[in-house]
Amino acid sequence: MANEVEQEKRALRAELRERRQLLSDAQREAAAAGITAQLDALVAAHDASSISCFLSTTTEPGTWEFVRGAVTRGIRVLLPVTRADGLLDWAVANDSDEVAEGMFGLPEPTGEVLGPIAVNDVDLMIIPAAAVDRGGVRLGWGRGYYDKTIGSMERCPPVYAVIYDSEVLDSLPSEVHDQPVTGVVTPTQTITLPLPQH
Repeated sequence: MANEVEQEKRALRAELRERRQLLSDAQREAAAAGITAQLDALVAAHDASSISCFLSTTTEPGTWEFVRGAVTRGIRVLLPVTRADGLLDWAVANDSDEVAEGMFGLPEPTGEVLGPIAVNDVDLMIIPAAAVDRGGVRLGWGRGYYDKTIGSMERCPPVYAVIYDSEVLDSLPSEVHDQPVTGVVTPTQTITLPLPQH
């Protein structure tokens, strides 16, 4: 069974990745502006002074502008740094645009690296995803970093996944280790999802 689910996820990821690559620069810019506005409102609604976010790749809905603005406003923003053991370290975002290429070619911060537990103090987590369904199931890119992180937190804050509007789906395949998200942020809306029933 698990293999079928894994194959289904892999096929979905490939399709979603391809769809993202077809977006024009103008669509990407509009999406980034929408994401910035939605995330600013989300942070304000949660009265968050410390958050975790990520630096988007060229195909992801843009988060850079949001991160820059949040840092300017005095919000502590933790950005992920991938590790070979499948865990995430964190670095505090600063106002420099300096980034390094991390594992898997992901843009990562260059500041002082804090250990995996640094994220335990945030009021809000903003994470990447390939898609999310209306039940809160998140389809990541298959490396399990965020599932591990969220699954190991003692007191998990609200977790919102950043995706394009077309990636909010009715249902997604899921496995035991998949951690649900609180909601999704798209360029046009922020949706808080019902908590999954266990």
